[in-house]
Amino acid sequence: MADEFRVTSTAFGNDGRIPRKHTADGAGAQHDMSPPLQWHNVPEETESLAIICEDVSESPDSTVPFVHWVVVNIPPTLKGLPQGFHHKDVEGQKEYGDIQEGVNDFKVPGYRGPSPPTGEQRIEFRVYALDSKMNLGKKATKEKLVEAMEGHILAETMLVGHYAGNEKDDKGGFTSARGPMDGQSLYNNLQ
Repeated sequence: MADEFRVTSTAFGNDGRIPRKHTADGAGAQHDMSPPLQWHNVPEETESLAIICEDVSESPDSTVPFVHWVVVNIPPTLKGLPQGFHHKDVEGQKEYGDIQEGVNDFKVPGYRGPSPPTGEQRIEFRVYALDSKMNLGKKATKEKLVEAMEGHILAETMLVGHYAGNEKDDKGGFTSARGPMDGQSLYNNLQ
């Protein structure tokens, strides 16, 4: 309802199509940009927010779930994160506090967008309202965050996006922002 904790994006609606610039298939500087996220009706007792973004699609070509983004210690005073957010861009800006981006399943910190070798990916952006800050050390991961959040979740909300961006080329391979390749090569290249 209207006063429920919820997350939205100006880039796509819930269950909508994720624009290419928020995927690995975008062009030039317009790729792998995290989408803008806004949250509404954060519980009053919230001390920090966290985000886990992952692909939960059942596919023989990928590991499920596949983590695209982990963000922790978002101050509850923020109403959202801008498009293309990266914690290094806001270091020292008081309103962003101690935000930390964790390591995704590409083994790098920050956001990396979807680029399915086949089919459509279902990407879930889960936002958690927590009753404390999370101390995850220098290398935050989804696993560490999930363990640390146990017993501290006040509320949870989710935004779902879909993406099926790769097209078969005329040689039977796939074309992506990283060039033509077969499905296994694409998956390996993303590792």
